[in-house]
Amino acid sequence: MNDKAIVRVSEVMKRKFDLVDGITTVSEALDKMQHIENKSLIVNKRHDDDEYGVVLLADIARYVLAKDRAPERVNIYEIMSKPVITVHAKMDIRYCARLFDQFGLSRAPVVDEGELVGMVSYTDMVLKGMAGRRD
Repeated sequence: MNDKAIVRVSEVMKRKFDLVDGITTVSEALDKMQHIENKSLIVNKRHDDDEYGVVLLADIARYVLAKDRAPERVNIYEIMSKPVITVHAKMDIRYCARLFDQFGLSRAPVVDEGELVGMVSYTDMVLKGMAGRRD
């Protein structure tokens, strides 16, 4: 019998995140970005039947900086990944880590009852989720 306590994504996720519209320019998005520790921007849905997108700071470096493109002339929708895989707030972090590994993710938006509630990363799962489990 396994008596380890389950650690949920909601317990380790970052509750603060940056949400932008796809038509926002990279320059505008970076100016508005308040939670740099997330290393990403979540792109908002345009309507109820749409999906969230994501732009990592690495994407901005790869598709704007490295290609010497003007950040004030590049819209977020041009470099975002969409649809993005989301994880449920009640998911066990062990399954979340397996999902990340299976799909090559490093972070993902967290949803609860269809609403965006946070952002989770490998770092969050390891540093916050495993810290209390050490024997």
